[in-house]
Order: sequence, then structure tokens, then C-alpha cells
Amino acid sequence: MSRNILLVEPNYSRKFKSFPPLGLMKLSTYHKKLGDRVRFVSGYDSEVPFEYWDRIYITTLFTYHWKITNETILSYKAVVHGDTTRIFVGGIMATLMPEDLWKETGIRPITGVLNKPGILDDDNKFIVDEMIPDYDLFNEANMKYDLLDSYIGYATRGCVHKCDFCGVPILEPYFIEYKGLKPYIKEIENHYGKKQHLVLFDNNILASNKFDQVVHDIIDLGFEKGAKLNNRLRHVDFNQGTDARLMKESHFKLLSQIAIRPLRIAFDHIGLEKIYVKNVRLAAKYGINNLSNYILYNFHDTPLDLWKRLKINIDLNRECGLKIYSFPMKYIPIDAKDRTFIDQPGWNWYFLRSVQRIIKVTNGIVMPGEGFFNRAFGENAEEFIRNLYMPESILMNRGREAGPEEEHWVNKFSQLTKNEKRELLSILCENRTGINLKKGIARNKDNKLRKLLEWYVPRDNKSYEEFLFE
Repeated sequence: MSRNILLVEPNYSRKFKSFPPLGLMKLSTYHKKLGDRVRFVSGYDSEVPFEYWDRIYITTLFTYHWKITNETILSYKAVVHGDTTRIFVGGIMATLMPEDLWKETGIRPITGVLNKPGILDDDNKFIVDEMIPDYDLFNEANMKYDLLDSYIGYATRGCVHKCDFCGVPILEPYFIEYKGLKPYIKEIENHYGKKQHLVLFDNNILASNKFDQVVHDIIDLGFEKGAKLNNRLRHVDFNQGTDARLMKESHFKLLSQIAIRPLRIAFDHIGLEKIYVKNVRLAAKYGINNLSNYILYNFHDTPLDLWKRLKINIDLNRECGLKIYSFPMKYIPIDAKDRTFIDQPGWNWYFLRSVQRIIKVTNGIVMPGEGFFNRAFGENAEEFIRNLYMPESILMNRGREAGPEEEHWVNKFSQLTKNEKRELLSILCENRTGINLKKGIARNKDNKLRKLLEWYVPRDNKSYEEFLFE
């Protein structure tokens, strides 16, 4: 008997919707194979309560989406009048924080990957994780996800490392060398036609001893270097990045044979500098000129460590004729329910806020151009730290050249002693709203510091807190 199935993705902010919900897409394929009717919604849909749903699946993403995820779950729990047997919650947050989620919602989540038969229904042998995604799940009323013109999936599963900052050992505890791309891609092609690009979400593709087979299969699937479809270049993207610690020259020989764009290399801490630089130069040697990297910060590092890693990329661009786009990623613990974590003593609230303000101008990307970098982050370490102290009204409105306001503030700031700068930072971190900051100014007896602090009072009386952890 056909069932009514509802698939729900919480209504995350736009930047988290570039990637379609792959788990829900596979669930859609699973249920359609069983003859069920499937519908997808983003967030809460007011029309949903007017229809009976045999099952409602709700996916979860990062743990710091705690509030919006729980609100979504409870909204749909009300739709089924509290019948928790009809609600299935899974995904990243569900796997990392199942007990917390159960206590909050009264629903026991499904953890891990649906990689065994019988997890959802014991009367069939289908394995959800081995299903191809349903590209027809989204209609014109739904958001247009960025990757629907790409084959999306995995070549491997898991990771051989157990890094403290990473949830992969919990999400995918067993490393699988190779799942086999050819039948998976061919099945997608048979159902939905050829896709322009190939995007793989492997957590550590280079850990596989079958990496050469992965590359050869990618070539056989039509993604050799320079490959085109519809008169457009095709791209291969190992989206989660490659592990600099495992890279060998043989890897670059293989990667140079496919339409890799960009090659993503993680640069998680400054201790990887020698390894990272060596690998970038090898990429250049083999003609891989478009690179991107993830730069973790706010995790056992300092602001200067972040600047140094970004500057290394700028220098490598100039030296090797490359285009390296950096993506600074602020660390949030894998069990955090919001984004307010501060890794002290290396970081503080105001410096984190300033970094986020700088990179927001380009949607989180640090461009490869040296001129942009020098203006945005600072030509040297001293300028970078000075920029982190800068008032938002100046930091966010800087042009190519310093204006009168900026010059005036820089002049006043440069006159502060180390102790006065320390006091300034303390006041800014302790008094985050405009009202509290005014009180902090009133209490301060240092006239030089009081004059400088007036630059930090929000011009529109909005709270700094509104902008920090968007």
C-alpha cells in the first residue's frame, strides 16, 4: 500500500543551502522504489497539517543549528499529534548528540549512515546509503540548490585520523577504501541524464590505497583534464579537501590527469606550513593552478597564526602563478549548540568578530589578489592586529585607500600603550552592546581611552551581538 512520505530540511540560512540534502535525496529514491508518494519541504510548511503523513523525515546538519532544528522537529511533532512513531530524525546533529536531541524533542533519532538493510523497514533488503540521489525531488517552488547539475556522492567513507576538532570518527567510524563510482554515476545518468560536474564528499580520499583506481574511473567517466560537456569545461571537486599530511608526488601526477578544479588542500594549523608549501609547489609543477583551502582558526591557534597561513597563500600565488582561494573556518566544538565558542587565551570575542566582518565582504572567501589581502587583512602582522582592533564603522567601510576617519583612528590608536590597548580590548569584550559600551566609557577615567572608545559606539544603536554569530 502506497504511503505518504514528507522529507524536511530545516530552513537554514542561504549559505548552508548550496548543497542539496543528499540524505533526503537518497531517502526519496528508497521510498519511490517502494511505491510511496514523496514530498520535500524546506522549514515548516503551513499546508502540511492538511494532509496525512505516514512518515516525516527531518534531516539535521551542524550542532550549532540546535535552536532552528529543534523548533522544526517540534513543529512537525505537532502535525502528527505527538505520534513519534511517524517521525524519523537523522543526520549529523542526530548522530553527534542523540541523547540531547531525544531529551529535547522526545524523539529517538536514527544515528549513523543508513548502510544496512532493514534499518527503516524490515521487509526489504534495500540499503538507503547505496541509493542514487533523487534529482527530481526539488520542484520550482523549492530552492535552487547549487549542485543539482553535478553528480554528487562518495568514493570512500570515513577517515584514518581521529582529529580532536572533527566529528567524522563518530559519523563514519569505519574507513572504506572505495565504494565504486562507475555503477553509481551510470545509474544517475540513466535516470537523470548527464551532469556537468562531479562533486565528491569524501572525508579523506587520499587515505585510500585505491586512489589510482578512483582517478582512472573518473577519467573513464568522462572527467579527464580539459573534458567538456555542452561546450563547457567539466570540473571534479573533492569538496571536503585533501589531507596535506598524506600527499605524495604520485598523487599530483594522478590528479593532473583529471578535471580537478579546484584542488582543495586543508591547512588546519601553522605546524603544517612546510608540508603545505611543498604540496602547493608540487601542484604548480603538475599544472594544477586553481586551488582552494580550508583554514581552521579559533582552535589551539592565535590570530597571528591565521594571518600567517593566509599570507603564505598570497606569497605562493605570486611565486607560482597560482590562484589559491582561502576559506577561513571558525572552529565550533562538535557538541556546541550555538556558534559562540571562543578558544581562549588565543582568541577573544572582539578579534573573532573582526575576522568575520572582514571576510563577510567576500562571502567568506579570501581572494588570491595581493592588493585585496593587504588592504583587508594587513600588509604585515602588526597591521593585521591593528585591523582587529578597528571599530566596525571603519572596518566595514574601508575603500582602496585609507579615508580621513581611518587615518584619524589609526593615529589615535598608535598612541596607546600596551596596557591601554589591553584595557581597550577588555572593555570591548565585556561591553558588547551599544548601551553597555556607553556605560563602560563613562566609568573609564583614562581620557585618551575614553575618546577612542567613542568610535566603537554603534552609529545605528544596533547591538554588536546581532552581527557576530550570524
